[in-house]
Amino acid sequence: MPEQPQDPKLAGWAHLPDVPIRVSPFFSWPPEPTRMVSWLTARWLRIAENTVIVVIALVVWMLTQPALVQMETLQLSWIAQLWLRNLVLMVLVAGGLHWFFYIARGQAARMKFDPRDLARTGKQFNFGGQVRDNMFWTLTSGVGFWTAYEVLLFHAMANGYAPVLTWSDSPVWFCALFVLTPVIISLHFYWIHRALHWGPLYKLAHALHHKNVNVGPWSGLSMHPIEHIGFFSSVLIHFILPAHPLHILFHMQHQALTAATSHTGFEALLVKDRKSLSLGTFHHQMHHRYFEVNYGNLEMPWDKWFGTFHNGTAEAHSAMKDRRQMRGKSE
Repeated sequence: MPEQPQDPKLAGWAHLPDVPIRVSPFFSWPPEPTRMVSWLTARWLRIAENTVIVVIALVVWMLTQPALVQMETLQLSWIAQLWLRNLVLMVLVAGGLHWFFYIARGQAARMKFDPRDLARTGKQFNFGGQVRDNMFWTLTSGVGFWTAYEVLLFHAMANGYAPVLTWSDSPVWFCALFVLTPVIISLHFYWIHRALHWGPLYKLAHALHHKNVNVGPWSGLSMHPIEHIGFFSSVLIHFILPAHPLHILFHMQHQALTAATSHTGFEALLVKDRKSLSLGTFHHQMHHRYFEVNYGNLEMPWDKWFGTFHNGTAEAHSAMKDRRQMRGKSE
């Protein structure tokens, strides 16, 4: 789109999505019913991250999920089964996206936000490059804690420590819980993320994730073990809120696999020059570059409410710089 004098494009990016970026309409006043329908349609009635992960969770549950009775006792056999399945899922999703976009160059630089390539060298990386560093933390600590939380919840459900929801209990609530899960994750993520930006905790843990100023698919789950503990802990709500094992799979896969898709670095997968699947979120990519904005995501408008929202416009960028200058003067 041509630049408009009153709202010039944000400089320094190779590609910009449609801006201004907007948060969920479900927290707007007055209500916006048309945008509400459009929001749900884009996320649930088309090929999108949510619908893809529901399908993955359903296939995984039918083909690889141990019976709850088997998980009453902690046994290496079924725990290893969960770990291996999660490892394979992460390799397929993050590895597949990395291969397509960064090795095969499947759509060249079209819709790529950052003009730079991923870092091949740098003292900040422990294993000789950004991708290898990201893969190590993702496949060890990331998959490890993802699996540990699944083991905890399934073992608790099997022993009656966590409530179990079945389809016969309430078909409507059974379906609604899928739609609510991304909102629950969003509500939790903002506060965990803000805590991780507290100075001592940032230096101890979150700085590892922020080595990735320019992100790729393996960057999303590249975190310190302390951060993984907090990041995945939103699933603990199901010690109170009844859920089916399928909901737990969807919840955990949504957190783990969308960490890869949302950090892809490309706005969308193109098929015949048309956007067929939305991927990288510019909203979060700005957080990696500008650091002090967009701590949450768009399902919950915490950043708007607390004054840290960057909507991708030059005007919002000027406001961010003004906040930095004011804080510098006060210090």
